[in-house]
Amino acid sequence: MKGEAGVIERAASLPVGLPKRTRRRMLTGLAGFARRKPLGALSALIILAIIVMAFFAPLVDRYDPLIGRLPERLQGPSPAHWFGTDDTGRDVYSRVVHGARGALYVGFLSVMIGVAAGSLLGLASGYLEGKTDLVIQRLVDSLQAFPPLVLALAVASVLGPSDNNSMLIIGLILIPGAARVVRGSTLSIKNNLYVEAARAVGAGTPRILFRHLLPNVFAPIIVLASVYLGSAILVAASLSFLGAGRSEPAPSWGLMLAGQGKRYLELAPWMAVAPAVAISLTVLSFNLLGDAIRDVLDPRLRGR
Repeated sequence: MKGEAGVIERAASLPVGLPKRTRRRMLTGLAGFARRKPLGALSALIILAIIVMAFFAPLVDRYDPLIGRLPERLQGPSPAHWFGTDDTGRDVYSRVVHGARGALYVGFLSVMIGVAAGSLLGLASGYLEGKTDLVIQRLVDSLQAFPPLVLALAVASVLGPSDNNSMLIIGLILIPGAARVVRGSTLSIKNNLYVEAARAVGAGTPRILFRHLLPNVFAPIIVLASVYLGSAILVAASLSFLGAGRSEPAPSWGLMLAGQGKRYLELAPWMAVAPAVAISLTVLSFNLLGDAIRDVLDPRLRGR
């Protein structure tokens, strides 16, 4: 739980102590983004609310998410239990709040792993070409040959169910897409004059990759990461739903949909509706924010 809180805190933190002019410029940029992309701005607010809720879960929950009260089992939404209770009397709202921690923890770290590894492979493949490009692309093709969820379940059956294993599994299945996107961007800019000038003055391959190419392909990497966050959270919930992620009694959105959520769907639909809405809202918000960031960063789409 400490690791989850640390990751979420770093993701939600903003730089402090900035000069006044820089702060004013940031606020002006955010206001312009909100005017041009209202859906993107609304999605960012929703994501920020979910991050704050997850980080301060012990302060915003109402009951212990692991302790049930049998006399209160299967109660519908009420002032005492906003989202109702499950078959063991646990508060569904509290479990949804604490489930956000696991979802964001797995989502952020898996995307960091997948996008970082894929970006390195894409940079090397696009710049070096030749045999290096051939080997990397065949590796990427072999990973993409398997449906993502099937590959995730196969690896999970070997590693076992846990948050850390889910993080590694999801990072693995995100690598091919990131590698292909970064490779394409690298191929389009590797012959620019500033790269030729760097080679002419004797700059080594690592310097060219990380000093001249990486900053210029960073925009698609940011867009890719924002879009992948929604997919990573969805895959994490799917793994928990299929028994390859978090296990009981840990609060997890996927677990809440599986088992009791299916068994009591007609008698107590709130048990499945609450986590389903949380997953849908989070994934949709990340996708809309990713689209808005793409439109802002891509000069070909700024005029639309």
